[in-house]
Amino acid sequence: MTVTEGGKDVAEWLVAEGRLLADPVALVDGFCRRLIAAGLPLQRVRIGQSITHPLLTAWGVVWTTARGGEDFVIDRKVLATSAFLGSPYQAVLESRQPLHRPLAGLGPDDHTIFHELAEAGGTDYVAVPIVYGNETVQVASFVTDRPGGFTADEVAVLERLRHPLAAAMEPTAMRRSAASLLRTYLGVGPADRVAAGAIRRGDVVAVDAAILFVDMRGFTALSERLTSAAVLAVLDRYFETVAQAIVDRGGDVLKFLGDGVLAIFPVEQASSAAAACEAAVGAVRAIHRGLAAGPEPMAFAAALHLGPVMYGNIGSPDRLDFTVLGPAVNLTSRLEALAKQLDRPTVCSDTFRQAWGGSAEPLGAHPIRGLADPQPVFAIQA
Repeated sequence: MTVTEGGKDVAEWLVAEGRLLADPVALVDGFCRRLIAAGLPLQRVRIGQSITHPLLTAWGVVWTTARGGEDFVIDRKVLATSAFLGSPYQAVLESRQPLHRPLAGLGPDDHTIFHELAEAGGTDYVAVPIVYGNETVQVASFVTDRPGGFTADEVAVLERLRHPLAAAMEPTAMRRSAASLLRTYLGVGPADRVAAGAIRRGDVVAVDAAILFVDMRGFTALSERLTSAAVLAVLDRYFETVAQAIVDRGGDVLKFLGDGVLAIFPVEQASSAAAACEAAVGAVRAIHRGLAAGPEPMAFAAALHLGPVMYGNIGSPDRLDFTVLGPAVNLTSRLEALAKQLDRPTVCSDTFRQAWGGSAEPLGAHPIRGLADPQPVFAIQA
């Protein structure tokens, strides 16, 4: 069997069985092993995929004969560095044309990626554009370590395979981008529920959760003192610090409300009410450390409560919001307002304190709108 005939078999596999594989690593691994069986002497294959994400610009799979397939991600900041500028990836993305570069006789003007591949034993490099139905361009690169590099027939096979490869990779790339968008706008827990089919108004469940409200203090004075650009930079840092502290401890960020944040730590995910409360307290303490550091320290008020919430879709039939509702949420919001009145950075309800089991300072009983009797409130040391 010639390499051309083998390439046709690989193309048929890509558009039949290959495109049904949900795991991109398994897809790329199967693709590479079939190429080798068809006679192509591969050492390394890298298939990058663009992604709609606020922090990442791409993800993909890199495959080597020694390690098989592995996931990778690329930070959006890389696009402004020499790792991308002047690289073969940039050239293929912008020209939408294949690129073939032998790795022998490299000079100082050749991009560092060529030198790195040559130092790893590579002798030849081929990169091809993979164009999806939405006109986005991805890049697949192939490296061999065979003396003399790829033959002309092998290069032609790799170039012809870019269309079947696009057909196989696009479904999994679109799934990943959709999941990324959902998680960006809804949070991890809500995104997973929506992806699983919770997309109708009234698709709600009752869950027990530690509830956290965080609100920046002194924002009005800050906005009057700083330029608009500086205010946006402060807000970005504030929201990033708050959200990361919550997500790192298993919480779901559900809402950005002006300069406030609503989050929950579901008891079921944490395995116990005490663990959910401990995660919420840990998040508040991490927020305090993060906001106290840096050139523009920021103060905040936070409130914690534990209780049942309704978790899911509300809204009109064609415009939904994924959030939490219920008396426990209302109480947490009112506790946060009380934290400001009492000039305490973090307060919690008695229900939260008992479930958590940690040390909290009694602040007495205070009237809470919507409740008949004053409620005991406690301060937690940040």
